[in-house]
Amino acid sequence: MGSDLFGSYAESSCAALVVASISSFGINHDFTGMLYPLLISSVGILVCLITTLFATDLFEVKVVKEIEPALKKQLIISTILMTVGIAIVTWIGVPSSFTIYNFGVQKVVKNWQLFLCVGVGLWAGLIIGFVTEYYTSNAYSPVQDVADSCRTGAATNVIFGLALGYKSVIIPIFAIAISIFVSFSFAAMYGIAVAALGMLSTIATGLAIDAYGPISDNAGGIAEMAGMSHRIRERTDALDAAGNTTAAIGKGFAIGSAALVSLALFGAFVSRAAITTVDVLTPKVFIGLIVGAMLPYWFSAMTMKSVGSAALKMVEEVRRQFNTIPGLMEGHAKPDYATCVKISTDASIKEMIPPGALVMLTPLIVGTFFGVETLSGVLAGALVSGVQIAISASNTGGAWDNAKKYIEAGASEHARTLGPKGSDPHKAAVIGDTVGDPLKDTSGPSLNILIKLMAVESLVFAPFFATHGGLLFKIF
Repeated sequence: MGSDLFGSYAESSCAALVVASISSFGINHDFTGMLYPLLISSVGILVCLITTLFATDLFEVKVVKEIEPALKKQLIISTILMTVGIAIVTWIGVPSSFTIYNFGVQKVVKNWQLFLCVGVGLWAGLIIGFVTEYYTSNAYSPVQDVADSCRTGAATNVIFGLALGYKSVIIPIFAIAISIFVSFSFAAMYGIAVAALGMLSTIATGLAIDAYGPISDNAGGIAEMAGMSHRIRERTDALDAAGNTTAAIGKGFAIGSAALVSLALFGAFVSRAAITTVDVLTPKVFIGLIVGAMLPYWFSAMTMKSVGSAALKMVEEVRRQFNTIPGLMEGHAKPDYATCVKISTDASIKEMIPPGALVMLTPLIVGTFFGVETLSGVLAGALVSGVQIAISASNTGGAWDNAKKYIEAGASEHARTLGPKGSDPHKAAVIGDTVGDPLKDTSGPSLNILIKLMAVESLVFAPFFATHGGLLFKIF
């Protein structure tokens, strides 16, 4: 849970500290200025602690329909408080002007410009969160349209869900693009690194509302297995539906910040490998670009297939138990849980070896045999296509899940015409949800790791690739 968010957090801190070390902060031994990225993170923790009080003491949730607004308020309050916190820290901790290296050229940056870089990342994160909520919450028309499409079967449900996922990419990409342009204009790569930190500065609140969904879901599972009243299950379902949306918001933050972090690391790699320009018109770079753009698809194919094969083994095992254990179908005998758990854990460990190898070996092979120009193309291509796929996959999965919850809850007149549980539209919604789970829980979040890890590895090996890389081009 939240490993993608934590990864972005650590890597954006490292990127900002590395770039700060070659600025006037590092040269003048300005310790407070050097620690500015860590000061942002520290203020974020304090802000999120204060924000928690609003949910637990000031705005207590008393009815089901207040759950989602209460979680949304947490994000808004933490963002507003964080804006004030960043302003104070920037004013106290950063000199009125300092210099940053911008690809060999010194750039003078004012402290108010640095504040705007962090602020634009912070508010871009909130915009991404709200757009994600609009496309994945069953309180709004996109998910209700997906639920309505279940009237005509699973195929139309899948078509509507995929269309929703692709459409949900538009505004987050514009938000990321604007934050990149503003932060780079003001403070070069350092601006992008601190913008990523700004987006993640309210990570404690983000993680809290991200973990909320699985906890509610598991509570519902326990209630059902324990044979508790249907009213308890209704409440846990309402909590879980809100949790699905907040989990999607958390994934939106993770993907947006991953894009900014990868770009900051890419800038550090280009500087470290002594590349003056990355020209996409040169064949070396363009082949890297097109191969890099393919990698997220290859990676997603591996992770999706892994989930599918694990699910197949699980279904076969459950069928075997129903056929061989007397009285299991009637509820008189206990199933063999241990075997099912073993299938799941074995698959999770074994099936991640090939995708992991793809991520770790690609920069090494490309850098060694094709050189730093081609590798820069690969990193750029993977970043550009990986962000789009990750956003659409996580939003599609979240929408399908909540479309099913919308039909099951039957809270509105429209929802009651589609239900109840077991009706044909509900069966179609269950199929969509089953397809969506590996998209939102496996492929989507893990793509963040793909684009960041490749950038980190390339940065570490950059001097080696610059000196000894490009063996194939040297031969020919």
